[in-house]
Amino acid sequence: MTKFSTLLCGIAGAAALAALPTAASAQDGRSARVLQLPENITLFGDTLPPVVKATAIVNGEIITQTDIDQRVALTLVGSPPPSAEEYRLLQQQVLRNLIDETLQIQAAAQEEIDIPAADIARALERVVQNAQMETVDQLEAFLEENGSSLRSITRQIRAELAWQRLQQVKIADFISVGEEEIQAIIDKMESARGTTEYRVGEIFLASTPANEAQVRQTALQILDALRQGGSFAAYARQFSEASTAAVGGDLGWVRPEQLPEALGSALRNMAPGAVSVPIKIPGGYSILALQDQRQILMADPRNAVLSLKQVTVPIPEGSTTQAANALVDRFAAAAAEVQGCGGAERLAADFGGTVLSADGTLVRDLPPALQPMMMEMQIGQATRPFGDLNEAVRALVLCGRDEQQVSMPSRDQIEQQKREERITLRARRYLRDLRRDAIIDYR
Repeated sequence: MTKFSTLLCGIAGAAALAALPTAASAQDGRSARVLQLPENITLFGDTLPPVVKATAIVNGEIITQTDIDQRVALTLVGSPPPSAEEYRLLQQQVLRNLIDETLQIQAAAQEEIDIPAADIARALERVVQNAQMETVDQLEAFLEENGSSLRSITRQIRAELAWQRLQQVKIADFISVGEEEIQAIIDKMESARGTTEYRVGEIFLASTPANEAQVRQTALQILDALRQGGSFAAYARQFSEASTAAVGGDLGWVRPEQLPEALGSALRNMAPGAVSVPIKIPGGYSILALQDQRQILMADPRNAVLSLKQVTVPIPEGSTTQAANALVDRFAAAAAEVQGCGGAERLAADFGGTVLSADGTLVRDLPPALQPMMMEMQIGQATRPFGDLNEAVRALVLCGRDEQQVSMPSRDQIEQQKREERITLRARRYLRDLRRDAIIDYR
């Protein structure tokens, strides 16, 4: 049973319990006969909407239980089924997110910021493409099948667009970066040449002394979901209270010293692909995901662009393990003696194989086991064989390599990055002020 069928079964189960006959319903049946209603009737008009419960009223605007349930279902797409406690915590977080979205949309409206339907439509089209679907109708059907709705995802898109444009009006237009500051950054980068920086994702959960234990528990629940295969970007968009939530928590390339000390220390001990435990920092907890690392202003050999030929040799059907190993040994010896890229076709012909050309391949896009080997190879050499003894073995012949050229970022790029950092910080404070000044009635 999937997470979606589990939720739907829960709804169906509640309906079934409500339908069980009781003494009261038997009495109601006798009353119905007094009305002399026919057995078979035809209904006219629209179906009555489900009962909608107001869960919170934010400055007069209602957030219903339906809103929460549909957003929870949207969040759970592609995630393992949650436990009852995880589901409860997710509902609470979703309610907080919906309150923030409502405040953001209201604040934008006060500044007479309108989000055209065309902008929302374009954003929906991007969602459709990212989900590898063909039409918005297909996305809508998928969401409804999984307990959510197009309205739920449209509300989230509207809030994100409104918040971005509100930041532009209230914050970005008043941010400036001086020439002296830019020069200081350039000097600092030059002095840091060769040191390591990291591509980092962050999920930040704000906490106070009163709710710290609860927030930490929520962070641990998120970590558990991530370890079970949940999407870090998806959880960041839904849970993170940093302004980077809109971009999946992506902090970009940072150095440890740019982060709070606890985060910087953790980052230095992480390997690419790792996700940290919840880390206590001033104001809350952060979960980091290390996506990649590189040396500042130094060429990364994994960014070299390769021209390759792949030689594929099939393993004859019915071959014993001994026979397959013998074939691989002969192929390995021949590949080690291949005479340049032009020898790939001859190598394939000698073993009844095929050749596939692949230009424009980044080293970093190759399987991790092949990357160190490829970085040390010379033009015309072949890798050791790899593959499956039950199907086929392969070798890559290196035909060309274009090394990455690294230069200092332009002054405009540095200015833009510094502006974005300041916008992020002020946006977080702005949302905090909106929460503080809001009238929120929980029901």
